[in-house]
Amino acid sequence: MAERTPIEAFREVLAGTARAMAHEPELELNFTSEAPSASFKQVRVPMPARNLPAEQVAEARGFADGFALRERHHDAKVHNRNAPADPTARAVYDAVEQARVEALGARAMDGVRANLTQALETRLRSDPLTRARSKAEVPLSTAVALLVRERLTGDAPPAAAEAGLGFVRDWIEDKAGGGLDALGLALDDQAAFSVLASRLLQDLELIEAEVAPNEQEEASESENEDDSDEGGESEQDEDQPGEAGESQAEQRSEQGQDGEEEAAGQEQQESEFEGEGEMGEEGQDGMLPTRPNRPSADMPGSIDYQSYTTRFDEIIEAGELCTEEELTRLRAYLDQQLTHLQGAVTKLANRLQRRLMAQQNRSWDFDQEEGLLDAARLARIVVSPGHSLSYRIERETDFRDTIVTLLLDNSGSMRGRPISIAAISADIMARTLERCGVKVEILGFTTRAWKGGQSREAWLQAGRPTAPGRLNDLRHIVYKRADEPYRRARKNLGLMMREGLLKENIDGEALLWAHSRLIARPEERKILMVISDGAPVDDSTLSVNSGSYLERHLRQVIGWIETKSPAQLVAIGIGHDVTRYYARAVTIMDAEQLGGTMIEQLAGLFDDAK
Repeated sequence: MAERTPIEAFREVLAGTARAMAHEPELELNFTSEAPSASFKQVRVPMPARNLPAEQVAEARGFADGFALRERHHDAKVHNRNAPADPTARAVYDAVEQARVEALGARAMDGVRANLTQALETRLRSDPLTRARSKAEVPLSTAVALLVRERLTGDAPPAAAEAGLGFVRDWIEDKAGGGLDALGLALDDQAAFSVLASRLLQDLELIEAEVAPNEQEEASESENEDDSDEGGESEQDEDQPGEAGESQAEQRSEQGQDGEEEAAGQEQQESEFEGEGEMGEEGQDGMLPTRPNRPSADMPGSIDYQSYTTRFDEIIEAGELCTEEELTRLRAYLDQQLTHLQGAVTKLANRLQRRLMAQQNRSWDFDQEEGLLDAARLARIVVSPGHSLSYRIERETDFRDTIVTLLLDNSGSMRGRPISIAAISADIMARTLERCGVKVEILGFTTRAWKGGQSREAWLQAGRPTAPGRLNDLRHIVYKRADEPYRRARKNLGLMMREGLLKENIDGEALLWAHSRLIARPEERKILMVISDGAPVDDSTLSVNSGSYLERHLRQVIGWIETKSPAQLVAIGIGHDVTRYYARAVTIMDAEQLGGTMIEQLAGLFDDAK
């Protein structure tokens, strides 16, 4: 038997510990290079380096401990009983529950406490809380979870979170300080804890408070008394409507409760189907609206936008960013992600293909005196060779030559599940549209470096001139050219799985770049689909310009394309409301909805243009 490597031995020990902590002998643990996750007794934690650095070992242990504690102490049915429907409220509700299960482990075992702290610090590195510059930019789910953790364990928030948390701490304490204190009284009772968590959401005005039935009766009686004081002769007549009003109010209350229970049951089924209970997946994968989205009224009508320098920008083919061997490995990893979605992929592809083919179906005019010989009329020719009406002519269809450009946000907040689904969906679209005779170009946009790169260095050496404009090095990636067959480009899509590729995003210039490539194409119909998870963010640029500098430019570019360009523009926001920017847009809160949403939006554009 081959000797186990240290990393294999560590995985086996970690898996055994997780099973013991979770009280679940069938729990499986594996390493991943992507975002940690857990579903259906499968746990995936970050893979440490081969030499097992202490920090990375503690990080892997932290995520494994968090998943194991959730498996042991969390009941999905109880959790969904009081779960709110509003996405933001649900994110806070889920985060508070995760803080509860982790607090149970942290209070019982000091080693688990240290591991969970290390995992928390890892998650915060990519959390918008750490780069928030105002209260509006702070993700409430992260902030509330940190304050709940502080109440339940006594551990102060990590230093990286203090600045962002400072924007909302006083507001949360004023609104819900008492509710936060009460959570510690029900730490061991999930049902009672979930009720207190719902009250916490009410205190924060994320959901509306429910009126108790006895309060409804008292209010109704009070109204009846007021009515009876107005005239004694009508007192008896007015009592009857009052009683009817009470009955109707009770019926509405009962119906509302039934509806809430039904909705909770439906959410429970959906959560169980999709692997409900994945720790922190909504926050760390960028699945909830955490980026700034300012109202249109805050944006001036015009903006002077410039780049400090374009010397360090690059437009690069995907295959040039890594070796052939690494690209093959990354594509194989993407194919593994695609395996369990194969049934859904086939249904989505077939649905779009049927809708497009229906517009491309040939139609014929029969019984013509010239054209192509009609095989169905061969018997007529044999019987009567001189008969002239034995030909057919193909009728022209309305389906125009079409090209679709998919522009994918490759920013750091897309890391994990969102970028995997984006790559898979782009793969689906490319294959399906190619079968339908529609050209597809797949592009991505990010930056070459965090916090400015060479552009910022040049600006610093020049003495920090004021108002430098965009101050980072752009990286625009061509995953598939429009004329390139899918079979040649399919490997390139695996590049999105590469660690370190996803950095910052400057959407306005990326949109102009993709649009210029699209307009240069000869096809008659041009469609540009943008897939993003939020507003443009580049710390280097925004630190020396106004906080809305990139966002205003994006609005200006979108407005110009939508009003002046022959191209059709549609956007899909992942966990972020992009309808504030794009006239035709849709927002999804779950990345797994992306494939179906892309197809519906694209099919709708074809239908509109018929």
